[in-house]
Amino acid sequence: MKAFLPRLRVAFRIAVRELRGGLRGFYIFLACIALGTGAIAAVNSVSTAITDAIASQGRELLAGDARFELNNREATPEERRFLNDLGTIAVSTVLRSMARLPDGSDQSLVEVKAVDQLYPLYGTFAADPPQSLPDAFAKKDGAFGALAAPLLLERLGLAAGDELLVGKARFHISGIIANEPDAISDGMGFAPRLLTSLDGLKASGLVETGSLVEHAYKVRLHEPQLSPADLREKAQATLPNAGWSIRTSDRAAPALSENIARFSQFLTLVGLTALIVGGVGVANAVRAFLDSKRVVIATLKCLGAPASVVVLVYFIQIAIIAAVGIAGGIVVGIVAPIVAAQYLGQVLPIPVAPALYPGALVLATLFGMLVTLAFSILPLGHVREIPATALFREQGLEAGGWPSRTYILAAAFLFVALAALAISVSDDRWIATLFLVSIAVGFVVLRFVALLIAMAARRVPRPASAALRLAIGNIYRPGALTPSVVLSLGLGLTLLVALALVDGNLRRELTSSLPERAPNFFFVDIQKTELDGFRRLLIARSPAGRVEEVPMLRGRILAFNGTDVTKMEVPPAGRWVLRGDRGITYSEALPGNAQVTAGKWWPAGYTGEPLVSFSAEEAAQLGLKIGDKVTVNVLGRSITARIANFRKVDWESLSINFVMIFSPNTFAGAPHTWLATLTLPDATSAEEAAILRAVTRSYPTITSVRVKDALDVVERLVGQLATAIRAAAGIALVTSVLVLSGALAAGNRARTHDAVILKTLGATRGLLIRAFTYEYLLLGATTAAFALAGGGAAAWYVTARIMNLPSSFLPTVALTTLALSLLITVGVGLAGTWRILGQKAAPVLREL
Repeated sequence: MKAFLPRLRVAFRIAVRELRGGLRGFYIFLACIALGTGAIAAVNSVSTAITDAIASQGRELLAGDARFELNNREATPEERRFLNDLGTIAVSTVLRSMARLPDGSDQSLVEVKAVDQLYPLYGTFAADPPQSLPDAFAKKDGAFGALAAPLLLERLGLAAGDELLVGKARFHISGIIANEPDAISDGMGFAPRLLTSLDGLKASGLVETGSLVEHAYKVRLHEPQLSPADLREKAQATLPNAGWSIRTSDRAAPALSENIARFSQFLTLVGLTALIVGGVGVANAVRAFLDSKRVVIATLKCLGAPASVVVLVYFIQIAIIAAVGIAGGIVVGIVAPIVAAQYLGQVLPIPVAPALYPGALVLATLFGMLVTLAFSILPLGHVREIPATALFREQGLEAGGWPSRTYILAAAFLFVALAALAISVSDDRWIATLFLVSIAVGFVVLRFVALLIAMAARRVPRPASAALRLAIGNIYRPGALTPSVVLSLGLGLTLLVALALVDGNLRRELTSSLPERAPNFFFVDIQKTELDGFRRLLIARSPAGRVEEVPMLRGRILAFNGTDVTKMEVPPAGRWVLRGDRGITYSEALPGNAQVTAGKWWPAGYTGEPLVSFSAEEAAQLGLKIGDKVTVNVLGRSITARIANFRKVDWESLSINFVMIFSPNTFAGAPHTWLATLTLPDATSAEEAAILRAVTRSYPTITSVRVKDALDVVERLVGQLATAIRAAAGIALVTSVLVLSGALAAGNRARTHDAVILKTLGATRGLLIRAFTYEYLLLGATTAAFALAGGGAAAWYVTARIMNLPSSFLPTVALTTLALSLLITVGVGLAGTWRILGQKAAPVLREL
């Protein structure tokens, strides 16, 4: 240590003095690091801003300290006594139904929410025009008051003061909903909101036994210091069979928080890809910088400077320059929440206060520094190994070979640390690991592709065109740009192709394939007494249609093999099954759209212990096996059934499917409603509207869901997500272009020598331009071909294996990728080469 400190001081003084000449040659280095760290810092800062806003405003978002939710039934007197002992209770009821005009000319799916006079316990509800809820809900001329979302009025062409029908009751619109504090905690709705009183909902006749209704009991605790864990434990100990879903203000909107975290993780990985691609640019910049300092390095060694001091000098310089680039990215991370806050208010019903998020900034700094060091260490190792005589004799650092084992091990350690950091901060570590492995494989494959391109160029028959001969020769000659171009553009284009194909396949599935396979309508809350008449109506209105109906109940999974699911570690992919209530059914025979993959279906007339058939994919995600016990709470009763079989479920068909199908004896005598679908191939919008009007007029309490409307909502959401994904992929592509520019700049000296010699031997500028253009065209085309193959394979895996959707190659993406690759390669290549062609011969020839 005593010997090291003086060397460090000397190295630091030399490094700082050399940097006084400016950062020339490091602008691309700085841009690559700043882009990657900026993307990571911005994504995580904005994500943290949203999650912190949700956490800090949990009471307002939940409209209570805690929320106890029961599906399809109201709380029993015993349960109400327990809730009343906890604190003040506000009751709300949510269900979906059809709102229709009084003359029956039009209708729309609505999400009806009925609240009591204590709503909201926290937060502020606002209406336009301003009015209190009792005034807004007041009954006038036999019509109950209601407040509507602007979208509902737009769909039905209504305004404040107009009337509409819901179920068996009339409602007059007293205004629009300007601010509903707990809307986000109620979850994403596929229909516009209609807010009314509990009396109005009761008059509608929509709440019947077995109806799909959510009863929420929101509590302002007498003991606010009661922790969420203690509250859940108290509820479980007092009423273990209540089967309610308990949510506390610290997790007011868990689905939104998890989706934000998952999307943030994805964008962080994309940003890390941009940073790693930028690492290639860092390596090129470091190599070019050290090559330009070959005389200085040789001089230092000849004057007696130890090799360790020489390496330390340039290590310090690289660290200082990297710190400047990282600082630029951190500034982006600081500014991002401030900018995002201006737009998030239009999307999220919560104010996002911009602040400084040290965790996100530290994470981006660590990623930036690790990438810089990992990609710089090997070029620095060459400086130590090459003697001064070689530096004077050689043109540069192209002596070849690997540095000493110490530097190789250091680089390997840094790459492992980089991967470990990325995996440790990810919510889904399997996806993060797969992502990083894909990048590593991509680097190896791209290097192999570059070798194949060089080998193919060497074996191509000699063309007659001199320019083409020069271009082909440049592809495989020593020091060729082939590896740099293929590596720099390959990863960025591959990522862009993969995301474009996933987006294209998903959109095509939503707009064409799914609507063709899916039913036209879902009908919910069909009472048993209505089933026969409802079926006859559909057959009469659509003789060519296919009607299917199944019994439907709602149940929430409480335990597997006696273990409370809230205490289990569940992989992210399977958590949705355990979140809230699930639709369940019973059937004596195996449904026609499913097939058993393990176990056996129960025989007809089975009367033994309760059995259940579980979806095979979800069972694998939850770690279940044949014979395991599943405890489900249905209508306040806890029922335990044994898994008899697994079955493959075609969720993508959007037909009637359930995670769990029970043996009929499980729910003998239990009250329930029915779910039905109508499939009418080639039905026009007018025909669908006529069916919808007929069902709504004859059965006002039945909820009709037009599948196309639901898919339109999903498509809009996918479009918004795709915009963010394209922006992230664009950063990776921009980084690739910067790396390509850096690679060309790093090879400028060798290119200058070649051009001068060729011009001395009689080559014209036009010939050289054609040769360089042909070279860049060939490299761009081959890189695009790899990007299409690699990106296509990645998109197929994501679409077919993860999303379980049909995947196909899209020609438009191929043509766009080819054009973009050629434009970038030729454009950047010629822009960097143009100055070379104007270089005077004499100064260059004197250096040879």
